[in-house]
Amino acid sequence: MLNRACKLLLTIALSLPSMTGVEAEEFGQDGAHRHHPPQDQLLHEKFYSNWHMPDNPVLSCCNSADCYPTEVRYVEGRIYARRREDGKYILIPSQKVERNRDNPDGRNHLCAPPPSASLVDTVYCFALGGAT
Repeated sequence: MLNRACKLLLTIALSLPSMTGVEAEEFGQDGAHRHHPPQDQLLHEKFYSNWHMPDNPVLSCCNSADCYPTEVRYVEGRIYARRREDGKYILIPSQKVERNRDNPDGRNHLCAPPPSASLVDTVYCFALGGAT
């Protein structure tokens, strides 16, 4: 069951014009940038399907359409995660960092809407991997 934020984002995304050829090439054919590695697909779906926002546990982090493994950078003690759609490193608010459960594969995971869905950088959930 999708929460209200996910439903709103889906509605917005469906009303947006489709990508140009250049944009599609940048991110891979047929939206390949949105897919998880095949060997991790089931593991990620299971993890994301019952992950809730650390700062509001009644709301879902959404699903595998919004959540994905990512890279991080540390700047002045803050965590920045790479958003897959545009490669921008966005600030992870401390209240969005998962502290009550392990992630499925030891990697960093970010749940965030694409930049086209919001005027500000938004983070639903973030799990810090053990390998960073």
